[in-house]
Amino acid sequence: MIRLFIAFVYVALFLIFTTPLMLVCLIMSKFNPKGADRLANSVVMWGFRCVWAICGIKVEVRGKEKVPQDRALLYVGNHRSIFDIVVAYPLCKCPTGVIAKKSTKMIPLLSIWMMLLKCQFLDRKNNRKGLETILKAIELAKEGVSILIFPEGTRNRDYETDKLLPMHNGSFKIATKSGALIQPVTMVGMENILIRHIPFVKATKVVVEFGDPIDPAALDKETLKNIGGYVGSIMQETYSSVKRELK
Repeated sequence: MIRLFIAFVYVALFLIFTTPLMLVCLIMSKFNPKGADRLANSVVMWGFRCVWAICGIKVEVRGKEKVPQDRALLYVGNHRSIFDIVVAYPLCKCPTGVIAKKSTKMIPLLSIWMMLLKCQFLDRKNNRKGLETILKAIELAKEGVSILIFPEGTRNRDYETDKLLPMHNGSFKIATKSGALIQPVTMVGMENILIRHIPFVKATKVVVEFGDPIDPAALDKETLKNIGGYVGSIMQETYSSVKRELK
């Protein structure tokens, strides 16, 4: 519980004391957008890595060499913990936006950092608003901005099995309509950080494995119709394999 308390205090202090840097990024974005992207990205990644240290999270990264650096990516992660973005985002290239819950837009200061990082806020209860969010993400991807998304749509709370939830096909339109590559990001052991020990944060080793990138243009029509199932099956195989290895 002490780790969790310290982490909350740290996040609050981080948001307060990085406000001057936030203002610098906002000003820079008017005349040097790429510089503002790099600065905002560096600040937030540093902040997330500090959370790793405070919570005792040891991250083993696999397959990073597979990640293309010359085009926009749709990073696709499985969702088992509130720490998923904290762990995955620092491993993404700059610039990368996140498709996040609408509720995070209400958090003071954090929402401004998210805006600077080109994050998009998804309203799951409003289909029209949800479509608008996906369309904005498509435009960002066309401009070269990578996107991190968790297509299961909600956190997988079945911690007793290794099964991933079905992935929503609509999430993958960000890649199919923009020309971005799909980059699987399979995370294993995330639920052990907090969920299994609430309210205690446990020092934990997690594995993040980057799979082979997938080019939607190379897939046949039948596969594209159920692209969520296709990508999900690949990630499921990786998840199960790593989980067996860690047992």
